[in-house]
Amino acid sequence: MQPAILAQPRWQDAWRQAVRDPHELLALLGLESLAARLSPEAAAQFPLRVPRGFVARMRVGDAHDPLLRQVLPLDDEMRPAPGFSLDAVGDAAARTATGVLQKYRGRALLIATGSCAINCRYCFRRHYPYAEETAAREGWREAVATIAADDSIEEVLLSGGDPLSLATSKLEELTQALAGIPHLKRLRIHSRLPVVLPERVDAGLLRWLSALPWPVTLVIHANHANEFDASVDAALADLRGAGVTLLNQAVLLRGVNDDVDSLVALSERGFAAGVLPYYLHQLDRVAGVAHFEVDDVRALDLHAQLRARLSGYLVPRLVREVAGDSGKRPLWDTDDSAGLASIASPV
Repeated sequence: MQPAILAQPRWQDAWRQAVRDPHELLALLGLESLAARLSPEAAAQFPLRVPRGFVARMRVGDAHDPLLRQVLPLDDEMRPAPGFSLDAVGDAAARTATGVLQKYRGRALLIATGSCAINCRYCFRRHYPYAEETAAREGWREAVATIAADDSIEEVLLSGGDPLSLATSKLEELTQALAGIPHLKRLRIHSRLPVVLPERVDAGLLRWLSALPWPVTLVIHANHANEFDASVDAALADLRGAGVTLLNQAVLLRGVNDDVDSLVALSERGFAAGVLPYYLHQLDRVAGVAHFEVDDVRALDLHAQLRARLSGYLVPRLVREVAGDSGKRPLWDTDDSAGLASIASPV
């Protein structure tokens, strides 16, 4: 008798069917004329990957679609830009064990995996050495031991890559080990999957989240209101039903959301789906992403307009990550005549 073949979970099927050829993506959107701007070098360095459900939210025939711009490998990425580096936020210096980063007091971040369901072109870890530096190697032992040995660590952050790209059984393996550490009080997960691959929020994942012994915060990542649809709304509702607090972080990106109407729509659409705005990041200056940068003066003006139009709880904090700081640096308006940004103390 042949052994039974277990069916893959639906989300893994959707992952496997993702678009990986830039030319196929352009053909699906009727944008073959953009092929001349594609960069084979950029695609080889950081391959295209985008779930078909996310492609379905892009506007056919619109070369300036804000979702398309986030994933399409263009020749802009290969132009040298002063001040842009391979490790823009000091990950290497913050390493305390394999896959463990400790930048801020009381928190440890685990690079759970290098896999993502979508490869965002502005990714600040696009050059990260995931093959050697993932906490899941050897069954999480080194990462768990490092956290257990430091009783100042009260919160664990799962990042990557995308931690929800791991099988739920692998996540259970980690949290079962962490549950034996008495000084842990909170778990935070940073994931783009509920937005780009909402199928990932399945019954098994919800059971795991509901059973965890700590309060859980899930920080999703959406940069534009068009990233939300009914399937994303349903996934987020299920996460809230499992007792998870939902926040959104976005990156300010030229050509994607660098206008006040887009930022207002993002906050309002996210809140309608049960998500509070958290951070609006200034771009991390990693090599290959300079064409997305919005300067600080423009960023501050947009944030001032956002504050003028929205209730305070709908306004994300405008911040920058600076290597070596004890927290994210907020950008605040100043009253100097030049209208330049000043950087306040980290928070």
